[in-house]
Amino acid sequence: MDLNGSLERFGLEKFRPGQREAVETLLRVGKLLLVAPTGGGKSLVYQLPAAGLPGTSLIVSPLVSLMQDQVSALEAVGVPATFLAATLDSGELRHRMRELGRGSYKLAYVAPERLAFDGFRSLLADLDCPLIAVDEAHCISEWGHDFRPEYMQIGEVITAIPDARVLACTATATPVVRDEILARLGLPADTPQLVRGFARPNLALGAREVASKRDKNASVDAALRDAVGSPGQVEGCAIVYAPTRKSTEQEAERLARAGYRAEAYHAGLRGAVREAVHGRFSAGKTEVVVATNAFGMGIDRSDVRAVVHLAPPSSIEAYYQEVGRAGRDGEPAIGQLLVSAGDLPLRRRLIESDANGVSADPEIVRHKWNLFLELMRWAEGGSCRHDAILRYFGDEEETLAGCGRCDVCLDLVARGEADEETVTLVVRKALSGVARVHGRFGLQTAAKLLHGSPDERLANTRLDQTPTFGALSERAELWITKLLRRCVTAGWIDFIGGDRPVVVLTEEGVRVMRAELPARLVLPAAGAPKPLGRTPAGSATGRKAAAGRAAAVPDALDEAGEALFEALRHHRLEVARAAGIPPYVVASDRTLRDLALLHPRNREELLLAHGIGPAKADRFGKGLLEIINK
Repeated sequence: MDLNGSLERFGLEKFRPGQREAVETLLRVGKLLLVAPTGGGKSLVYQLPAAGLPGTSLIVSPLVSLMQDQVSALEAVGVPATFLAATLDSGELRHRMRELGRGSYKLAYVAPERLAFDGFRSLLADLDCPLIAVDEAHCISEWGHDFRPEYMQIGEVITAIPDARVLACTATATPVVRDEILARLGLPADTPQLVRGFARPNLALGAREVASKRDKNASVDAALRDAVGSPGQVEGCAIVYAPTRKSTEQEAERLARAGYRAEAYHAGLRGAVREAVHGRFSAGKTEVVVATNAFGMGIDRSDVRAVVHLAPPSSIEAYYQEVGRAGRDGEPAIGQLLVSAGDLPLRRRLIESDANGVSADPEIVRHKWNLFLELMRWAEGGSCRHDAILRYFGDEEETLAGCGRCDVCLDLVARGEADEETVTLVVRKALSGVARVHGRFGLQTAAKLLHGSPDERLANTRLDQTPTFGALSERAELWITKLLRRCVTAGWIDFIGGDRPVVVLTEEGVRVMRAELPARLVLPAAGAPKPLGRTPAGSATGRKAAAGRAAAVPDALDEAGEALFEALRHHRLEVARAAGIPPYVVASDRTLRDLALLHPRNREELLLAHGIGPAKADRFGKGLLEIINK
């Protein structure tokens, strides 16, 4: 297969780092597990060979939004593709199935639940299928952060088509998840595994503790102002992730009242409503989507300037996958995680019960709790957030010894860290307080005990008469709570008790309290957290400042070029709306900037621009040239 020629068909000039190696490995070996972050270009690794191989390749994908977007993009470059999902009416579904059986498509996207239908299995038996690609493959792993039972059937399909090449794609790099993916898909243990490209230094990552609903609202508002601008003056768009369906709708309503074009998205909405929200967001009509984690897979808008989490997701993998939807164009963007005191016990309760309220397997509970604690350790800060994530994924080569953009790098100042002896003394006092309330009360009561705050529960149990009462009275109660939470993430304190979790000391915590083990911990900073607005590298103002500091680049546009770029953007939006497709299917921002720089006069010169291939030139070239010639 001529990879360079195939690349030109997609209107691309060159592969991203690792893409060529992945495609060549897949074609040569026939099996590949590809681990790359959100926005890392995984889709091209199966789209390019599928477009060139004889027959119809099968792409198993979890969300209709991803299927729709990728089918539109493929058709725009002349690659026949379709998707099969429950959102289609029965007549349209039968039509697509007939065409699939006739070999009319090069790629067919299917939802994993479609694999259970006997009619579809019968169709597969006669399908000339050269490649099966499993997107978001971590969903097949019970150890992963997004397990989906319907994925368990994929292995049977692979077995039924033994001659097909198999590609499993995921943004989750945990070794145990990778191993389970191979096992459940029936792939050999020596299947090549490529792990690459987790660096996203353009993202200004940050975590901020919020003590109240007002504080949380102010943090979200500040992030949006910094990233996309005030209502009525928005550039780009934002995604706000909420932990529950109810909070999704409440936050969307609040932001809409504030003047943003904001909408809610969650799995409880009707399929048609979700499709409409996704369509408006893709078309640039919606500025802010407030969503559960059901939203995001396959979102290809390059101008997402902020991803804000109202609460921590389940793991670093889940967080980095979601925050990675910001700044895909390489321009600065904000990733802000908000944490509060109730996050730890709430997550523990969610982990301990499945969707039906049935107790989960203890080993899975332990594994998922540890994944969550890794995220909370990261949120506690102490070092560059970008580099810390790269180290977690084992991507040491791309670390920067400080990204210069995250909240830790920007706010890192000499703050008079206490010496080791002082840290040990403070931590031992804190753990002594937990030992006093061990198995009886929660984290807040332990903080009140250590601070010496009046409390009816402490009085009734005479804990206010113990030497531990007020042991850290010189510290604020909120500071003590932060310290105790760091002790949780360090593995010295745990929660038990279901709906009303209480704190207990772990065995390791007891040894630290007794000075048998060192207390290696960074104490919380004194004072209130820095406001989110102090992250200029990710803000609209900061982007302009960063651009001003950068050296002049050859493709910088002058005033006339910027005017042409804006005219092309306007044309792109009109074409997209008329055709009912997302704007990026017409042309990316980079393509429009190339056109504004090159001023092509004919089709041949048009093809010199990034992202313009023969099919796209035939479909959209005339209109683009008319705008340029004007």
